Amino acid sequence: MYILKAESSFDSAHFLKDYKGKCGNIHGHRWKVTIEIKGDTLNTGGNTRDMIIDFGELKALVREITKPFDHSLIIEEGSLKETTLTALKEEDFSIITLPFRPTAERFAKYFYEQAKLKGCNVLSATVYETPANCAKYCEEDICTK
Repeated sequence: MYILKAESSFDSAHFLKDYKGKCGNIHGHRWKVTIEIKGDTLNTGGNTRDMIIDFGELKALVREITKPFDHSLIIEEGSLKETTLTALKEEDFSIITLPFRPTAERFAKYFYEQAKLKGCNVLSATVYETPANCAKYCEEDICTK
Protein backbone atom coordinates (compact mmCIF):
# COMPACT_ATOMS: atom_id res chain seq x y z
CA MET A 1 0.00 0.00 0.00
CA TYR A 2 1.16 3.52 -0.81
CA ILE A 3 0.65 6.29 1.75
CA LEU A 4 0.89 10.04 1.14
CA LYS A 5 0.80 12.66 3.85
CA ALA A 6 0.15 16.40 3.69
CA GLU A 7 -0.31 18.96 6.43
CA SER A 8 -1.64 22.40 7.08
CA SER A 9 -1.57 24.66 10.13
CA PHE A 10 -3.87 27.30 11.51
CA ASP A 11 -4.03 29.54 14.56
CA SER A 12 -7.20 29.75 16.60
CA ALA A 13 -8.61 30.10 20.08
CA HIS A 14 -10.96 27.77 21.89
CA PHE A 15 -11.97 26.65 25.35
CA LEU A 16 -13.44 23.48 26.77
CA LYS A 17 -16.80 24.06 28.43
CA ASP A 18 -17.16 22.41 31.83
CA TYR A 19 -13.45 21.52 31.93
CA LYS A 20 -11.92 21.85 35.39
CA GLY A 21 -8.48 23.22 34.60
CA LYS A 22 -6.61 25.74 32.46
CA CYS A 23 -8.26 24.61 29.21
CA GLY A 24 -11.61 25.83 30.52
CA ASN A 25 -10.37 29.35 29.77
CA ILE A 26 -10.09 30.82 26.28
CA HIS A 27 -6.61 30.08 24.94
CA GLY A 28 -4.94 29.68 21.58
CA HIS A 29 -3.05 27.07 19.64
CA ARG A 30 -1.11 26.70 16.45
CA TRP A 31 -2.96 23.59 15.28
CA LYS A 32 -1.30 21.30 12.75
CA VAL A 33 -3.48 18.91 10.76
CA THR A 34 -1.96 15.98 8.89
CA ILE A 35 -4.01 13.90 6.46
CA GLU A 36 -2.70 10.55 5.24
CA ILE A 37 -4.25 8.98 2.17
CA LYS A 38 -3.68 5.49 0.85
CA GLY A 39 -3.76 3.60 -2.39
CA ASP A 40 -2.93 0.09 -3.54
CA THR A 41 -2.18 1.19 -7.09
CA LEU A 42 -0.68 4.18 -8.83
CA ASN A 43 -2.15 6.08 -11.75
CA THR A 44 -0.93 4.68 -15.07
CA GLY A 45 -1.17 7.66 -17.35
CA GLY A 46 -1.22 11.39 -17.72
CA ASN A 47 0.32 13.99 -15.49
CA THR A 48 -0.14 11.87 -12.36
CA ARG A 49 1.42 8.70 -13.80
CA ASP A 50 3.10 6.70 -11.03
CA MET A 51 1.34 8.77 -8.34
CA ILE A 52 -1.75 8.33 -6.18
CA ILE A 53 -2.43 12.07 -6.45
CA ASP A 54 -0.32 15.12 -7.09
CA PHE A 55 1.08 16.43 -3.79
CA GLY A 56 -0.04 19.92 -4.78
CA GLU A 57 -3.64 18.73 -4.99
CA LEU A 58 -3.43 16.96 -1.65
CA LYS A 59 -1.84 19.98 0.06
CA ALA A 60 -4.51 22.26 -1.41
CA LEU A 61 -7.26 19.97 -0.15
CA VAL A 62 -5.85 19.94 3.39
CA ARG A 63 -5.52 23.74 3.34
CA GLU A 64 -9.10 24.03 2.07
CA ILE A 65 -10.58 22.05 4.97
CA THR A 66 -8.50 23.85 7.62
CA LYS A 67 -8.56 27.44 6.31
CA PRO A 68 -12.00 28.39 7.74
CA PHE A 69 -10.63 27.86 11.27
CA ASP A 70 -7.66 30.20 10.93
CA HIS A 71 -7.73 33.16 13.33
CA SER A 72 -11.14 32.22 14.69
CA LEU A 73 -12.68 31.50 18.05
CA ILE A 74 -13.92 27.91 17.91
CA ILE A 75 -16.76 27.12 20.28
CA GLU A 76 -19.07 24.23 21.08
CA GLU A 77 -22.77 24.86 20.49
CA GLY A 78 -24.38 26.18 23.66
CA SER A 79 -21.07 26.86 25.40
CA LEU A 80 -21.53 30.64 25.62
CA LYS A 81 -24.41 32.69 26.91
CA GLU A 82 -26.42 34.11 24.03
CA THR A 83 -25.60 37.67 25.18
CA THR A 84 -21.86 36.89 25.11
CA LEU A 85 -22.10 35.32 21.67
CA THR A 86 -24.12 38.26 20.36
CA ALA A 87 -21.60 40.77 21.76
CA LEU A 88 -18.68 38.93 20.14
CA LYS A 89 -20.48 38.79 16.80
CA GLU A 90 -21.30 42.50 17.02
CA GLU A 91 -17.56 43.12 17.34
CA ASP A 92 -17.09 41.18 14.06
CA PHE A 93 -15.03 38.42 15.62
CA SER A 94 -14.70 35.29 13.53
CA ILE A 95 -16.55 32.60 15.48
CA ILE A 96 -17.02 29.01 14.41
CA THR A 97 -19.64 27.01 16.28
CA LEU A 98 -19.33 23.23 16.22
CA PRO A 99 -21.70 20.51 17.41
CA PHE A 100 -18.88 18.99 19.50
CA ARG A 101 -16.34 19.99 22.12
CA PRO A 102 -13.30 21.34 20.22
CA THR A 103 -10.73 18.80 21.40
CA ALA A 104 -7.87 17.42 19.34
CA GLU A 105 -9.61 14.04 19.32
CA ARG A 106 -12.86 15.39 17.91
CA PHE A 107 -10.99 17.55 15.38
CA ALA A 108 -9.05 14.50 14.18
CA LYS A 109 -12.29 12.70 13.34
CA TYR A 110 -13.80 15.89 11.88
CA PHE A 111 -10.89 16.47 9.48
CA TYR A 112 -10.81 12.77 8.57
CA GLU A 113 -14.47 12.99 7.57
CA GLN A 114 -13.96 16.27 5.69
CA ALA A 115 -11.15 14.74 3.62
CA LYS A 116 -13.35 11.71 2.86
CA LEU A 117 -16.14 14.03 1.71
CA LYS A 118 -13.63 15.56 -0.73
CA GLY A 119 -13.12 12.11 -2.28
CA CYS A 120 -9.88 11.08 -0.62
CA ASN A 121 -9.13 7.49 0.31
CA VAL A 122 -8.18 8.58 3.83
CA LEU A 123 -6.04 6.44 6.07
CA SER A 124 -5.82 8.83 9.03
CA ALA A 125 -6.06 12.38 10.27
CA THR A 126 -3.75 13.67 12.99
CA VAL A 127 -4.28 16.94 14.84
CA TYR A 128 -1.44 18.49 16.81
CA GLU A 129 -2.60 20.85 19.53
CA THR A 130 1.02 21.55 20.46
CA PRO A 131 4.24 20.44 18.75
CA ALA A 132 4.45 17.44 21.09
CA ASN A 133 0.79 16.48 21.64
CA CYS A 134 -1.58 15.11 19.04
CA ALA A 135 -4.65 12.99 18.46
CA LYS A 136 -5.01 10.61 15.52
CA TYR A 137 -8.18 9.16 14.00
CA CYS A 138 -8.54 6.30 11.57
CA GLU A 139 -11.24 3.74 10.93
CA GLU A 140 -8.89 0.82 10.46
CA ASP A 141 -6.77 -1.14 12.89
CA ILE A 142 -3.65 0.21 11.15
CA CYS A 143 -3.68 3.08 13.67
CA THR A 144 -2.69 0.64 16.37
CA LYS A 145 0.19 -0.91 14.44
